[in-house]
Amino acid sequence: MDAQAAASRATGGLPPSARRGYGLGSVATGSFGTVPGLLLLPYLTDRLGVAAGVAGLVVFLPKAWDVLLNPVAGRVSDRSSHPGGRRRPFLLRAGILLAVAFVLLFSGPTAPTGIAAAWVVVLFLACATAYAFFQVPYVAMPAEMTDDYDERTRLMTWRVAVLALAILVSGGLSPVVRDALGPTWGYRGVGLFVGVLILVGTVGAWWGTRTAPTRRAATAGGSLADQLRVVGASQEFRALLAVFVLQALATGAMLAGVDYVARVLLGSTGASTVLFVCFVGPALLVTPLWQRLGERRGKRTGYLWGSLLLGAGALATLAATGLGTVATAVTVGVVGVGYAACQMFPLAMLPDVAAADTARTGEDRAGTYTGVWTAGETLGLALGPFLYAAVLAVGGYVSSTDAAAVQPDSARWAVALGFTVLPALLVATSLLLLRRYRLDPKVTP
Repeated sequence: MDAQAAASRATGGLPPSARRGYGLGSVATGSFGTVPGLLLLPYLTDRLGVAAGVAGLVVFLPKAWDVLLNPVAGRVSDRSSHPGGRRRPFLLRAGILLAVAFVLLFSGPTAPTGIAAAWVVVLFLACATAYAFFQVPYVAMPAEMTDDYDERTRLMTWRVAVLALAILVSGGLSPVVRDALGPTWGYRGVGLFVGVLILVGTVGAWWGTRTAPTRRAATAGGSLADQLRVVGASQEFRALLAVFVLQALATGAMLAGVDYVARVLLGSTGASTVLFVCFVGPALLVTPLWQRLGERRGKRTGYLWGSLLLGAGALATLAATGLGTVATAVTVGVVGVGYAACQMFPLAMLPDVAAADTARTGEDRAGTYTGVWTAGETLGLALGPFLYAAVLAVGGYVSSTDAAAVQPDSARWAVALGFTVLPALLVATSLLLLRRYRLDPKVTP
């Protein structure tokens, strides 16, 4: 550990290099968390010709596996005694496997439909498995890197800023790559492009955090079931997790709907990139402002304000889609401002919960907390496209390998409602639960 890192440990802060290095991991998590939600469902319905309901199930099942696997990955990292650190060595190994599996995901056969769908299930399952052993240790690291309440917010500011850039690049350019390379090579190009991004984020986070200070408390004893009972007993964690999962459902549904809104409602495949930029781009500008708000008013207050913008923007988009691309882009931009807060604040609050548990018990179970957290996030992001696909199925969406297939009015309404009203209702429900969170020294109970 260098002198800068040692001084930072003494003061509770972190050296800037550690913040930047940690933030680079979001290139991997942002790319993998975004592109499948954005393009995997259209790939299945409009490239492979899989029915919307079945396609939603194909997207959901491998992610459901992670719901079971993530707590296991957390417990495995909790028990790690690797000399390179309790969490960090997992980043390199799992990240490389994830990059390879993602390239293969979009490189399989396109016919017959059954075999093509099976290929997607198997490779997406491989991606989900590798991602669990990357994401869980990665998200657990902040609880052990600093004890400072505001420093965790600053650390998440870096992470969310890089996350926004990663989402903007991967989500904004992936449709461009697909369209530029044509129907045969387009999705394969997307797989290679995103695989390279994942690899860059993996190596960057692993190398960039090599001098980051880490706190090593005693490993919590007992079985995984014992640790899950302790984690589940935390009222603050239950409230925070429920809010985050409901909002992951909302954002998952909106991500799945971007391509459909662009093609079906706005009549332009290129509009998907515009909407995506408007969804993610604001985070690059407003994340420092959200950080200042959190330091002055508390993380819960910032989370509340961001959630209100997220839900209101989604609802306003229902009317905006009838007015054209420009109006829709404006309301989606409002969603993006709220989305930045709804990523930064809960991720800064999670290590507060884990650290409070360690301070109380003297045992480190940050990995188990994170495993349950990421399981919930994964479930929400997986169910989001599944719910959106269900809305499409109810609306009679016509799946076809012909991009010019005419959709009935009921399907057009389904595309719109799944992108706007459904997310707004989910966010509104989450706000009822956020008031139960009290682990915030800047909020009066």
